[in-house]
Amino acid sequence: MKKYIFIFGIALFATALLTSCGPDCDPSNPQSECYVPCDPTDPTSDCYEQPCDPTDPTSDCYEPDPLVDAGVVINGIKWATRNVDMPGTFAATPESSGMFYQWNRKIGWSSSDPMVSSNGDTEWDATNPEGTEWTKSNDPCPQGWRVPTHDEQLTLLAEDDVEHEWTSQNSINGRLFTDKVSSKKLFLPAAGLRYGIDSALDGVGTYGGYWSSTQRDEFFAYYLHFYSGSADWGGAYRSYGLAVRCVTE
Repeated sequence: MKKYIFIFGIALFATALLTSCGPDCDPSNPQSECYVPCDPTDPTSDCYEQPCDPTDPTSDCYEPDPLVDAGVVINGIKWATRNVDMPGTFAATPESSGMFYQWNRKIGWSSSDPMVSSNGDTEWDATNPEGTEWTKSNDPCPQGWRVPTHDEQLTLLAEDDVEHEWTSQNSINGRLFTDKVSSKKLFLPAAGLRYGIDSALDGVGTYGGYWSSTQRDEFFAYYLHFYSGSADWGGAYRSYGLAVRCVTE
């Protein structure tokens, strides 16, 4: 008799369970008896949330590797898409100014005020940098990259192969260089400069100056410069602080 009562009890429980999880039961409703919590970490769950990948350029939390740059080929030269920031690293974005460098020196200087160096110093060195070229030991570019030569910079100004225009990219002024054959583009922000004599900051947003590794004479070195009206090359005092855009080794 007890056996039959036990079986009958199980049947009643099953019937009640089926009734509570019947057509009117909502497993997504926390108030329902058959509620099943959704797990956002479960890839099979309807509420699964894809983890943010800082290495994925399409991700909202993308963080560029400061040591790696895909580069872009313009008129036969592979350029980094970002300026040099701290020695041996790239700036966060193509629009970032990065840091300024004096010719043939590996100490970076802030591209905004208050001025501070990559070593944490605030005292500017106004002496004339020595050397006949920008040496590898003083090159601030990340591994696999280097400061471009004067001839390499001139390829950006070759009118038959490259067109360039003053533009604003993500609200930052600069010069956009476009390869006429491949249509690939290189943006250089108008980072400004620091004067060699007193480190005064000037031209931010209106002028861009980029060092080459080639000396002009014992006091000057070649550089690429531009503003809204044109782009050209020239010679700047080696003690100036200018931006650096690397080429691949």
